[in-house]
Amino acid sequence: MTNRRDDDFRIRPNPPKAPKNRGQGFVSKVLKQAGKASSGKSSMRRAGGSGKGAGTGQRPGWRLGRGHTAARFAGAKLTPMSRRVTIKTLLVNQQRASPQSLAKHLRYIERDGVGRDGEPGQAYGPQTNEADLDAFKERCADDRHHFRFILSPEDGAELEDLSTYARHLMGRMEADLGTGLDWVAVNHWNTDNPHAHIVVRGRDDTGKDLIIAGDYIADGFRHRAAELATEWLGPRTELEIQQALQREVEQERWTSLDRTLKREADDEGQVQIERFNEPKLQRQRLLLIGRLQHLQRMGLADETQPGTWAVHADAEKTLRALGERDDIISTMQRAMRGEPRELAVFEPSDGGRTIIGRVAAKGLADELRDRGYLIIDGVNGKAHYVALNARDELANYPAGAVVEVRGSAEVRAADKNIAELASDCLYRTDHHLAIEQGRAKAGRDPQEVVAAHVRRLEALRRAGIVERVAEGLWKVPNDLPERGRQYDARRLGGVAMELKSHLPIERQARVIGATWLDQQLIGGGKGLGDLGFGGETKEALQQRADFLVEQGLAERRGKRVILARNLLGTLRNRELAQAAKNIAAETGLEHRPVAEGQRVAGIYRRSVMLVSGRYAMLDDGMGFSLVPWKPVIEQRLGQQLAATVRGSGVTWRVERQLGI
Repeated sequence: MTNRRDDDFRIRPNPPKAPKNRGQGFVSKVLKQAGKASSGKSSMRRAGGSGKGAGTGQRPGWRLGRGHTAARFAGAKLTPMSRRVTIKTLLVNQQRASPQSLAKHLRYIERDGVGRDGEPGQAYGPQTNEADLDAFKERCADDRHHFRFILSPEDGAELEDLSTYARHLMGRMEADLGTGLDWVAVNHWNTDNPHAHIVVRGRDDTGKDLIIAGDYIADGFRHRAAELATEWLGPRTELEIQQALQREVEQERWTSLDRTLKREADDEGQVQIERFNEPKLQRQRLLLIGRLQHLQRMGLADETQPGTWAVHADAEKTLRALGERDDIISTMQRAMRGEPRELAVFEPSDGGRTIIGRVAAKGLADELRDRGYLIIDGVNGKAHYVALNARDELANYPAGAVVEVRGSAEVRAADKNIAELASDCLYRTDHHLAIEQGRAKAGRDPQEVVAAHVRRLEALRRAGIVERVAEGLWKVPNDLPERGRQYDARRLGGVAMELKSHLPIERQARVIGATWLDQQLIGGGKGLGDLGFGGETKEALQQRADFLVEQGLAERRGKRVILARNLLGTLRNRELAQAAKNIAAETGLEHRPVAEGQRVAGIYRRSVMLVSGRYAMLDDGMGFSLVPWKPVIEQRLGQQLAATVRGSGVTWRVERQLGI
């Protein structure tokens, strides 16, 4: 019997050649002129209608901008057999976003591991395979906005040359919008479906703001992408369509079958089975009925009477949440590499719960907004999924690093103090200072305490929560603690991350410096589980104890290990002395050690990552000091700063800059 595979033979058309004088044909010229006139005419046509259009449900201004006319023609050749393409879009207002938003996004999309073979991503442009992202960033510096697109063809793996496909698509977009576009793109192959990230500058070829009509963003661009994919790969076969729909029947996520059910439901959410006998739905009849039965088993639909089904109003929200949950579970299982582990998703509202563990994996949960996630192998033996806030950089948490995660939505002690000290909603710094001086304790400077409260009030003032009436006098609301908590939750995303050590525990075992393992030794290793990171930490603690005995910083008495007094301070000072010696040899400056309670000032030159933590180098012109670093000073590089060290804490201040 011969092993023939005739059924596998399939004709695949070659990618179409780029036409000469692209965008200059008759149709393109018509679309270009119509696009220029569409914004004014469309607003005139809608002037007599309601604010949202005649029953369309579209927002005001939906048709304003380039591409509205083209959006009406795009997709005219699409059929149910056409290829499907998903496009996600984000318009970023650069004046409202952080100054580093674009640079951060470009850095993320070109990061390590996204290439076809796990290599870093390579940016490309309309005419080059190696685009200069720094030059693109400079061109965008003064723009009002830019566009971010994720182009994801359903059959992206079959598009062997995704870059050429993206270039052809952007060429059609230029013809539709009637302008040349300045863009860069990076292909990602690190997911089940290859996709391209495209960043488009927010200016047209005349230097004016690029305004794209909402209907083109919502439908026109996607239709153009589907047309091009169909031209390249040919239409889908009936078998491919049926197999794809068959897989959707029992999926616990929002599917195209659910969208069909939603479209066919009446105003009361009722779906009539007899509607499935119509020609356009007849092929999907059994699949749609099967989907309704599966939704019934999930508790999301009911058969109110024979042939009539009611899909619950919250079905879409529930199914989308279930889909996200399944994606998270799959991500965690890949990170744990099949190891049996209890999986959990960190919720900031879980009663102030704290997680300590090792970064097992990381990635982007939202690639448009650059929001990352960490998979943490906890000391308790569980694996935790933590969604980071938008301000957290993935680069700050290297793989193998030890981190602590906690909810940031607790009420701050400073906010409670301010509310208690306020009289008739007025807080006075002189009144607070007098109280602090009356109960002063060793190592607690009353002026520093009041200054910390003033810094908190300044942050709340910028958020519009409090008002500065005069120097040292603040007007605060009665519910300041709660409003301050809500402000922190919005700003930090409900999650507070702390890097305990950038070194894996294997490297912490035999180094000079105050490590996280030393803190665990001092605390007796409480809360360590036997699985995963917890079990590995127990082994690393034994190795660390042996190293400290060798260094004369610990003593074994039977099974017990007696640690030297002030172990952390001794290890920290030894490491700082060596780091300062290296910097002095490099710069020629004299090292000035920082004493307890001493105030030091200088220009913040750089940060130094040590085993004991991160330190800032302050240069006073004659010498330098190493002071514990805090994230708040990172934007102050090159500026004059002052710091006061007390115990393990440090207070930073921005000094007045010298001028003419």
